Amino acid sequence: MPLPIVHHPGYRAPLDPNHRFPMGKFGRVFEILLEEGLVAPGGHVQPVEAPPNWLRLAHDTAYVDQVMTLTVPPDVARRIGFPMTAEVARRSRLACAGTLLTARLALEQGLACNTAGGSHHAARPHGAGFCVFNDVGVAASVLLAEGAVSRILVVDLDVHQGDGTAQIFADEPRVFTFSMHAEKNFPARKMQSYRDVPLPDGMEDADYLSTLATHLPDLLTQVRPDLVFYNAGVDPHRDDRLGRLALSDAGIARRDAYVLETCLAVGVPLAGVLGGGYDRDVDVVARRHAILHRTAAGVFARRRL
Repeated sequence: MPLPIVHHPGYRAPLDPNHRFPMGKFGRVFEILLEEGLVAPGGHVQPVEAPPNWLRLAHDTAYVDQVMTLTVPPDVARRIGFPMTAEVARRSRLACAGTLLTARLALEQGLACNTAGGSHHAARPHGAGFCVFNDVGVAASVLLAEGAVSRILVVDLDVHQGDGTAQIFADEPRVFTFSMHAEKNFPARKMQSYRDVPLPDGMEDADYLSTLATHLPDLLTQVRPDLVFYNAGVDPHRDDRLGRLALSDAGIARRDAYVLETCLAVGVPLAGVLGGGYDRDVDVVARRHAILHRTAAGVFARRRL
């Protein structure tokens, strides 16, 4: 049985070709997975758009309605950084549903990965930082409302702090947010996660992995989660346009393997989402993102032997 992978062509919305967000990476990631045989043609799972009632579990009703009716105020649209078109709104709803579907598959099979997700700057009142809706926030809220899980750990290793996720769950004792990020990077004003680990500029593979190893096992022991959402952003890479850390491709792969194997070793299912990654060359950043799926496929296969 192959690794469950969730994807939808609608993860890519039309943007100006000069826009600094590499929207084409979502489709290219999936093409790479096909090329490498990590997913067979037709062998992935497609979500349908998240309905408004799911979105309202993590976001204010007024903001959800603004996105749905394409009436987001200009100042909020500027904070998000996207033109608030029907395609952009649909893309975010699909990503939220995709992350929820990924989580359901992980609960069934132990591990699953989305080819989008990780929109961790979207907070309860509004979106921000290329994030319209917070897909992990929505997915976690739906699972809790259904009673499918009772404790969730969010492991956010994007180079930027998961401020929106921390804000959404600030008063939710069943969700534990862990963010390990570049201290001097966006956002300027950080929120308080359950545990924050700010990192100095230029940190390389060995120190990064050592720092991670001092926190993740302890969190799993403390929290005893029923599910982990893993934001596997590749913007800690040394060549990322918006990062301030210095991980290599091999370091990203070792990081992903460590997170997956550590969680699965104690019997905690894991849902992986893409997170941030920025390069003018879409193929370059997509290949970095595909490290998650490639690593997860290997871990998944070994655990099935």
